[in-house]
Amino acid sequence: MKRENIRNIAIIAHVDHGKTTLVDAMLKQTHAVKDEGADLIMDSMDLERERGITIKAKNASLVYEGIKINIVDTPGHADFGGEVERTLKMADGVLLLVDAKEGPMPQTKFVLKKALQLGHRAIVVINKVDKDGAAPDETLNKTFDLFVKLGATDHQLDFPVIYASGVKGLADPDLEKLKTAIAGQKSPDVSPLFKAIIEYIPAPEVFPDQPSALQILALAYDNYKGRMGIGKVYSGKIAKNQNLLLVKMDGSQNTAKITSLSMYEGLKQMDVEEAVAGDIVAVAGFEDIHIGDVLTDPQSPVTLPPVDIEPPTIKMTFGVNTSPFAGREGKFVTSRNLRDRLIKELETNVALKVDGLEQGSDSFLVAGRGELHLAVLIETMRREGYELQVSQPEVIFHEENGQKMEPYEVVTIDVPTDYQGSVIEELGRRGGELQHMETLHTSELHAEYLIPTRGLIGLKNLLLTRTRGTVVINNLFDSYKPAHEIDLKGNEHGSLIASEAGASNAYGLNNAQERGVLFIGPAVEVYEGMVVGKNSVDTDLEINICKTKKLSNMRSKGADEALILTPPREVTLDFALEYIGPDELVEVTPQSIRLRKRVLSSIERKKIYRQSK
Repeated sequence: MKRENIRNIAIIAHVDHGKTTLVDAMLKQTHAVKDEGADLIMDSMDLERERGITIKAKNASLVYEGIKINIVDTPGHADFGGEVERTLKMADGVLLLVDAKEGPMPQTKFVLKKALQLGHRAIVVINKVDKDGAAPDETLNKTFDLFVKLGATDHQLDFPVIYASGVKGLADPDLEKLKTAIAGQKSPDVSPLFKAIIEYIPAPEVFPDQPSALQILALAYDNYKGRMGIGKVYSGKIAKNQNLLLVKMDGSQNTAKITSLSMYEGLKQMDVEEAVAGDIVAVAGFEDIHIGDVLTDPQSPVTLPPVDIEPPTIKMTFGVNTSPFAGREGKFVTSRNLRDRLIKELETNVALKVDGLEQGSDSFLVAGRGELHLAVLIETMRREGYELQVSQPEVIFHEENGQKMEPYEVVTIDVPTDYQGSVIEELGRRGGELQHMETLHTSELHAEYLIPTRGLIGLKNLLLTRTRGTVVINNLFDSYKPAHEIDLKGNEHGSLIASEAGASNAYGLNNAQERGVLFIGPAVEVYEGMVVGKNSVDTDLEINICKTKKLSNMRSKGADEALILTPPREVTLDFALEYIGPDELVEVTPQSIRLRKRVLSSIERKKIYRQSK
């Protein structure tokens, strides 16, 4: 039986292709939310607004002509693929957004592949048709080729196409009509998109007469209701105060009562007494509920296929801050605080793995889907008041049939042709294999490489420097392949290291800036072993940036010409994680991000160096 009065759709796209902006237009035009001029309603986290990306999948609903449309807004970045994989199971079809200028990108391929494997039908929305350099026809051809390449069925290949300008709130299947509407400043109208959803996205197939079954695909927390599991009711009915059997992923079972049952109206959860098959609901009353668990009838339990999440590819060590400045700026500084926070994160972040959680450990090995996945976790913890130190990201090797395997990624590079030589040379040095290359109509070079994940660490900052900030890099996990023989020697660079503790001053910094690029300005407290800059050569150099000019009987301290200091390089978390080498750490506190050597003492470092020779 199909429930014709409901549609469940997931919106999938590459980063920055306008997914969240289009959802805003859909919600505002159906009055599911008040149009008070707020943009990016779905991006509710501060980090999402700052970075301009979706990190957490979110649910919303709207009603169009009496039909309820449940929307799941998914992240476009492959590092948050764990969110995409499970939330697609809530949907019965997908809206695939593609930028009319950029065309299908690596993450488009990633999320579309998942959707097609689940048998979902897609509506292709070619967005940003009013953007400079937009080529909607070429983009449509590339999208069709991508569907063929991913093995779409004939039914999936026969996808409807809608052209849109999310920022203007306009959509139409006729490109010329849409261009006329944009030129004529027509009032926002995405009703053709709603009509396409109702016509082409199948109504959910439900089994109302079978025993109750609901699989948990997302988690939320409410101060009053406690932990809530979100998922789609697959069969039967569920009601408030009903006793259900919780079947966990490991096979253990226990029975509890639903204390709260709610559905989405707009962005808010509204309490309901009953939900039937096909509804997306949030349930409370089960303390130990996790993603992948199934709630079912205790008398005749239903089994559902487990949630399959791809394994992590990058790992780094999170540890207690051991620098001389430890405990000055953070609220949570002990190993117990760190352990509790990581255990809490594991409850909702299914793509994360943590080793070393046993009592007594003061460092934890945290593995995730990529540098951004772990950087967002570190930034979130930092904002919550945690203080910690983290090591250089490393790839996770596997062994298959006695052979060492490492993760490989597909990287796409868009760069002006003036800089193509240095980009191609660097990718070749890091073990990249060219898969495809073309010159775009914008006279930019577009290249696709298959490269070991090891070769990506530190690549972004290097290429941005060499191309004066004009390169656009996107990467996507491909598969595990036999380990490459490249020897990157752990992100080689030379650092400028503070040789003593104190406060930096202009005189000391003026001497140091001739040696390389500084990371700090004057009047900044430093400690011995802290990295204060990047050396212009590949060896470390100890410098005294706290040195002041001595007064002599010939001249006064301030008699020399005014010192001119080059503004220091801003140290962001993303830059720090890419920059550090194997013998360095990033010290993260709520107020500061500092780079340091693992061994702070100069004498101890020299001893270790001599022993290694």
